[in-house]
Amino acid sequence: MIDRRLNRRQISALALSGIASLGLGLPAVGNAQGDAYPSRPIKFVVPFPPGSGTDTTARMFAKKIGELAGQPVTVENKPGGNGFIGVQAVLNAPADGYTVFIGSNSTLSTNAATFKKLPYDPIADFAPITLLSRGPCLIVVPPNSPYKTLNDLIAAAKKQPGALNYASGSVSYTLYTEWLNELAKIKTTAINYKGAGDAINVTMAGTVDFSVVDASGAIELVKGGRLHALAYTAPERTPLLPDVPTSAEAGMPGYLAYNWVAAAVPTKTPPEAVKRLSTLFEQAGASAEVKDYYSRQSTTLLMTGAAEMRKYQIDEIARWKRLATTTGLELL
Repeated sequence: MIDRRLNRRQISALALSGIASLGLGLPAVGNAQGDAYPSRPIKFVVPFPPGSGTDTTARMFAKKIGELAGQPVTVENKPGGNGFIGVQAVLNAPADGYTVFIGSNSTLSTNAATFKKLPYDPIADFAPITLLSRGPCLIVVPPNSPYKTLNDLIAAAKKQPGALNYASGSVSYTLYTEWLNELAKIKTTAINYKGAGDAINVTMAGTVDFSVVDASGAIELVKGGRLHALAYTAPERTPLLPDVPTSAEAGMPGYLAYNWVAAAVPTKTPPEAVKRLSTLFEQAGASAEVKDYYSRQSTTLLMTGAAEMRKYQIDEIARWKRLATTTGLELL
């Protein structure tokens, strides 16, 4: 006689096979866990060329976050159009947390002050993740310049208003220099170039009288005698250029010009992805590898979190809008 009684395990097996035969199936445990963010590669979009300060920061964090998340993190450079190309690449991508904008002060603040019609809103269109880093600038002149100090430069500019010119690699550098003009009560003339590298090159060549440039890209040139630095736009001197005075020491207290880098995602990104990204960036910034890298740079690691980043961003936009108005800067 056949024993027709079924134990509990056999009943469960029959039930599962019946569901499978209906084409419904059951999700595997592994797939359910795979849905947790991130379950596939993440892309960082940088609106500047490889080698820029924003790009090197993006690559440092991409490497570390890839290790922490267990997913590849790639960096895609989308330069051009005052950063608009990179911004639109992010805003046109699915808002799912897998496309992250690694932007700068120009794309996330100064553009809002210098363009009549900006094709995006740096506040409304982006959810902040965190400020990542901030670096001062250098006021530099050609190596054979007659201006050996900032006071020399200012005195010459006062004698001949508008005669001295400066190179600007972006609208941010134009604003930095116009701010210097405002504080020093001088007038100098902007000559615009396609990027920060071009501005540095023409300053070295003596094509312009002076420039305000990113310190990280100019320090080695100053050390090598290819540029002469008049001031470092931070509260304290950098050990990388110990003989270069701060703005205050050079006679311009309050002139603290910084470039900064931040991470953001489109505003419609799911909150759980934003929260996980915030944690990953925080963990990467706390790692020994990232801290060691920034300890050897003129750039400072910030890691503010979302709330402080948004406040800083709003304050920066207000500051540059005021300056654009008071200096009569022609909007683009």
